[in-house]
Amino acid sequence: MSVTDDTTAAILDATRAAILDFGVRRTTLSDVARRAGVSRMTVYRRYPDVQAVLRELMTREFSELLEQLDASVEGPDGRSRLVTALVEGVRALRSHPLFQKVLSAEPDLLLPYLVERIGGTQRAGLALIEHELEAGQADGSIRTGDVRTMAHAILLVEQSFVHSAAIVEEEVPLRPLLEELERLLDGALAP
Repeated sequence: MSVTDDTTAAILDATRAAILDFGVRRTTLSDVARRAGVSRMTVYRRYPDVQAVLRELMTREFSELLEQLDASVEGPDGRSRLVTALVEGVRALRSHPLFQKVLSAEPDLLLPYLVERIGGTQRAGLALIEHELEAGQADGSIRTGDVRTMAHAILLVEQSFVHSAAIVEEEVPLRPLLEELERLLDGALAP
């Protein structure tokens, strides 16, 4: 890692800790600088505000999560790998401390990525989904169809389970809900 990369990593780590302690709105760039052990100007040169740091932090956190899923998911064919990755992705995000802090304390920060635009993390997820869709179509385990359209439809389903599962957890615990998601995805993708 270069000096710049070390500094950026320290800023992102400090932002993560501050958000977990105080939430996004109560985190300041001055607090981030102090926690990171750098000057405020160092932080301000890289990021205009906490929202900008948060965007990069979320991209880092969820890109790492996607890489872990991609590396760890196994299965006999593309469909089983994709369905497992999608279900495990929901499970991982539903238990991710930073995501849960933002979702529970300041969900409006996530709203633009649900109704206005696709963010970097979503694009990385789409790339993973498209890759597995293509693999599944090639091995015959996934039905034919436009991979791009299918991936976007899957993203919308996944987001609903990630963002909205909490509203039904009193009536249906997460485990059986994820089992139903697995059946839903497997059935929708079957040839």
